[in-house]
Amino acid sequence: MGVFALPFGALVRVWPGGPHPLGATWDGEGVNFALFSQHATGVQLLLFESETDGEPSDTITLTERTDFIWHTYLPDARPGTLYGYRVDGPYEPQRGHRFNAHKLLIDPYAKAVSGPVRWSDELYGYTLGDPQQDLSFDTRDSASPLPKSIVVDPAFTWQDDHAPATPWNQTVIYETHVRGMTLQHPGVAPHLRGTYLGLASDAVIDHLLGLGVTAIELMPVHHFASDRHLVDQGLVNYWGYNSIGFFAPHVGYATDGSNQVNEFKSMVRTMHRAGIEVILDVVYNHTAEGNQLGPTLSLRGVDNSVYYRLSPDDPRYYLDYTGTGNSLNTLHPRAMGLVTDSLRYWVEDMHVDGFRFDLAPVLVRGVAAELPSAFFEIIQQDPVLSRVKLIAEPWDASPDGYRLGQFPPGWSEWNGAYRDCIRKFWAGDQGQVPELASRLTGSSDIFSPSGRPTYASLNFVACHDGFTLNDLVAYEHKHNEANGEDNKDGTDDNNSRNWGVEGPTDSARIIRTRDRIKRNLIATLFFSQGVPMLLGGDEIGRTQVGNNNAYCQDNEMSWFNWELGATGIELKNFVRDVLTIKKQYPILRRRSFFTGEKVPGYETKDVSWIRPDGLEMTVDDWKDPSLQSVGMLLFGPAADELDIRGRFSAGESLFFLLNASVKSFSYSMPTTELPGVWEEVLNTARAGPWARLVRNNAVNLAAHSCVLLRHTERPQA
Repeated sequence: MGVFALPFGALVRVWPGGPHPLGATWDGEGVNFALFSQHATGVQLLLFESETDGEPSDTITLTERTDFIWHTYLPDARPGTLYGYRVDGPYEPQRGHRFNAHKLLIDPYAKAVSGPVRWSDELYGYTLGDPQQDLSFDTRDSASPLPKSIVVDPAFTWQDDHAPATPWNQTVIYETHVRGMTLQHPGVAPHLRGTYLGLASDAVIDHLLGLGVTAIELMPVHHFASDRHLVDQGLVNYWGYNSIGFFAPHVGYATDGSNQVNEFKSMVRTMHRAGIEVILDVVYNHTAEGNQLGPTLSLRGVDNSVYYRLSPDDPRYYLDYTGTGNSLNTLHPRAMGLVTDSLRYWVEDMHVDGFRFDLAPVLVRGVAAELPSAFFEIIQQDPVLSRVKLIAEPWDASPDGYRLGQFPPGWSEWNGAYRDCIRKFWAGDQGQVPELASRLTGSSDIFSPSGRPTYASLNFVACHDGFTLNDLVAYEHKHNEANGEDNKDGTDDNNSRNWGVEGPTDSARIIRTRDRIKRNLIATLFFSQGVPMLLGGDEIGRTQVGNNNAYCQDNEMSWFNWELGATGIELKNFVRDVLTIKKQYPILRRRSFFTGEKVPGYETKDVSWIRPDGLEMTVDDWKDPSLQSVGMLLFGPAADELDIRGRFSAGESLFFLLNASVKSFSYSMPTTELPGVWEEVLNTARAGPWARLVRNNAVNLAAHSCVLLRHTERPQA
């Protein structure tokens, strides 16, 4: 898709066009342009010859308006045409209106955006430095520093692309960053590093398949802007949670600035061919335009009072549930339509397999907190969106924003309670075993009240936001000085432990302990019921040197270091082995919650909790605050996974032992009703291969370790 421009000053044919679909639509003969603005008094469409042009090659005044949609058709326009809008109307911040026809605007439905925002004072609708602040009015032209929208040709050779459609209970998610994962990968061609095509390289695909990953969850790839205050400090918005184009793939991840759409599609097609799903982390809760003192880039100038939640007491100000200055107004049907149209586009045109919704409660908020919007109902009845994977980050930045467990059937949620409990247990905190039992078995206390199954719980011990796995066992305090906020940003509640030294150390004893705790965390994650998510790079020991909020660090602090060394290789192999085990035993991926009752036809419960003497735990055992170890017996015939013909995939029983205490002790095997022997499958206290038979009906459970055993009629050869 090369950039196309009509000759400067050429006579452009202008036809009425139609109001649907919104955005710029190439039909093979010309381009239809349609923009919704309820309160505008006039709209102009501007065409440009280059991204940085301040003067348009042509300006078309839109005279047709249907149901508040301004539209026109240009039979001479082609894919690659650069364009933008000027929207006129009242500039009355006290009434919620911020129209300024001097400001060029990105089309909210643009399928591609030409480049980054080049910050300048002209991008603001008011005059910076004026004592009246945003009540003043700026008449300078913003066309030059604003990136241009691009007309896209949707044609693409998908061939026989099919979504892998991996069942939820078999899904293993790998959260990663397009640029960070590939920028230093030696197996990725230099010109592809940091891009969508680099992510689709054989070396990256082989790494994911070698681990056993079934889905990648990409940190934001909607076109986003780096905040001006970051750019002024020489930093950027590396994570990308600052969207300004809900339909456009971020141009910074493309090798060719005019071909980002096809490069993204090529990446998806390659992932699908390898059997890997593509899930997008999407940010519909706010935009890069910020609060009342922010720039005018798109929605603010198109129709501020429609697209943003404004204070009912003073519409000059924004309701901010996100901590970013604004919140999208999903109470308005056009703003909700913007979200759902975007979601459908990414599924139908870009072939993605699901979404993780950043700060999802913002999208659900009604007029009052107890009155939700129609977001859930709209998604559930949608024939396209109801069929893809839907994941919620179930909290936002407001005081009542923690909504874990409150999403409806069809949704999975990032389980922050799981993360916190598992971290506390392996850090050595006492009193965690009762909650640990629930977290290991899918958090039924959180999700069963809504009628959802185990895979409503998306389990993780580390994610992009916070310490990496390596730093979780190396730092007890955040070290965010590089962010330029005096180490005040990022959470102080990390539930981490450094095991004796803050940061790197030469102590062999501390290094051994840290490595073992990392293995414990990984094993616990993948042997728990629910959907596991691995933070990209944790399998190779990625560190952010103690920074738990590296959102602005586009440098080696965030990039994956692929020079693994022996320790990194061992950890990667351990993750591979654990995922191989998970795939082998159906009892580790139940679809429904355990009941704690006998399995029909047997005398054994589906799950039992075992003490070191081999007997079931008592009420008094559960109440013991000093308890730091537990055994979880999973009865093989309780597996509920179905094969293609609807038959249960019964398997062997497993016994998972976890010991977070400083003591090693003997753990006796429980009584079993089926014949066979106990055999070691995994032991974090020593290197594999693991295949020891249990002698004398007991195993040694080392301090700070976990062991997985299987009950089998025939030992492995």
